Amino acid sequence: MKELITIFKALSDKTRLRIIKILENGELCVCDIGDALGIIQPKASFHLRVLKSAGLIKDRKQGKWMHYCICDKDMFKRFLIISILDRIQGDIAEQDKKRLNNSLKQRGTMSY
Repeated sequence: MKELITIFKALSDKTRLRIIKILENGELCVCDIGDALGIIQPKASFHLRVLKSAGLIKDRKQGKWMHYCICDKDMFKRFLIISILDRIQGDIAEQDKKRLNNSLKQRGTMSY
């Protein structure tokens, strides 16, 4: 039961739901996530740690950068994330996507 409480607490925050949505299309570094959501890196890192401790995302280090993606190992969590992604729509998600694309273009990387 403790694992379920951790998962649902992680998903009970708007910023963390926005992070899940922005990771829908693949792996991103913490700086891209912060840019997409319009938040500072320490705040993004805090929310990413909560999602990681719930087993909803995973990370990998490349040089000095941490990259995050949705963890799809657990079937329950995978279905939960798919359900969440299907329901997150609207202006906020579109604004996050636009900010991410602008950030990626400025860095010269591919856009979503």
